[in-house]
Amino acid sequence: MPRKPKPRRRTPLTLPALQREIAKTFLKRDRRRGLMGTFGWFVEEVGELSTALREERPGSEAQAAEFADCLAWLASLANLCGVDLSRAVARKYAGGCSRCRRQPCRCRTKK
Repeated sequence: MPRKPKPRRRTPLTLPALQREIAKTFLKRDRRRGLMGTFGWFVEEVGELSTALREERPGSEAQAAEFADCLAWLASLANLCGVDLSRAVARKYAGGCSRCRRQPCRCRTKK
């Protein structure tokens, strides 16, 4: 008899919880696909996000879904590489800008 699908979570996930959920759900498949195959899927999702940003209204469900897909594939890549995304982000950005360390950033940009 097929298993009943789990109900969808209604509360937001923390980044560590998301990374664990993605690992439980997809890590076996991601390992079979390999790092570069998984990276290819991530790039495809970034392309779909690009389309949604150009063609959909800001904050639309279509944009939200593409952001979610990109984050999920990024978590898959981090899992394959053994990177804890929460720690990596905290190390790099917890003090503000990763270059000038200020909030808001005061770095000079070329654009």
